[in-house]
Amino acid sequence: MVDALVILDGAAQPVRPTALERARTPVLDALAAGGAVARVATTPPGLPPGSETCIPTLLGCAPVVPVGRGRVEAAAHGIEVPDGVIPWRGDVLHADGRRACARAVAASLPGAVALGGHRLLLLAARRPEDSVIGGLHVRVWDDGPPPSGRVGPETTLVCARGAAAGCGRLLGARVVVPAGATGDVDTDLRAKAAAAIAADPARVVVHVGAPDEAAHRRDPDAVIDALERIDAELLAPLREAAERLAVCPDHGTDPLTGRHDGAPGPAVRWGAGVAREGPERMHERAVAAVPVVDPGWLFAREAVAA
Repeated sequence: MVDALVILDGAAQPVRPTALERARTPVLDALAAGGAVARVATTPPGLPPGSETCIPTLLGCAPVVPVGRGRVEAAAHGIEVPDGVIPWRGDVLHADGRRACARAVAASLPGAVALGGHRLLLLAARRPEDSVIGGLHVRVWDDGPPPSGRVGPETTLVCARGAAAGCGRLLGARVVVPAGATGDVDTDLRAKAAAAIAADPARVVVHVGAPDEAAHRRDPDAVIDALERIDAELLAPLREAAERLAVCPDHGTDPLTGRHDGAPGPAVRWGAGVAREGPERMHERAVAAVPVVDPGWLFAREAVAA
């Protein structure tokens, strides 16, 4: 493969010291020491930070209005949406905001499909009301358009069946979901690496949801564990196979609150034609004084100021 980008979902953090700073990541550190490190703006101004916003932005198709997450989920799971019906994303949560199991309430909601974990898809002509069922809170997202633009089949997106897959399909990318890709901390990273290397397109993007899921569970140590596994099981083989390799979080997730953060995050670009530039490690404190760059920097051979 020529260019590879690894998206570390939710890996940036507003707390200090961050998981990226604390984790033992020798491969990522080597990429930073031999490549270019910058601070990348992944959340367009005025839009909410989240995968439905930031993944299209990293793929070069930045939204200008909030994306309808239900439309992304329907595309990810191959769910047909009848005419006159809107796919609404719902989250099932405990009273304190922690994520609960969607299957526990799906049967009680008309037109509901449990997507896995805390995620629901609700097929209805109008926005369903937020509700409480058996002590669990169902919160429904607003609707919006799907992400717009086109990246084309020359981009292969390796991911689990979730927001990354939905965005990729709606934008025209070739989407590969390896066996064992769960979108959570138990995902098979070696299978993702093998799928990316076997695809061998001009550009491959690998999405890993584990850091975000761990942070939403408010488990800072699990975020660190996820990053260390990603370093050994995904970044190491991709460094050997790719001509150029970039690593970037799509957004931040605070492991103390579980909330997303839209601040520009650290990123690295390494390989052929990439000049050494910036800090020698990729983490939030290291890039705090570094100028912010546009996401196009990730696929450029020279840094481009925002």
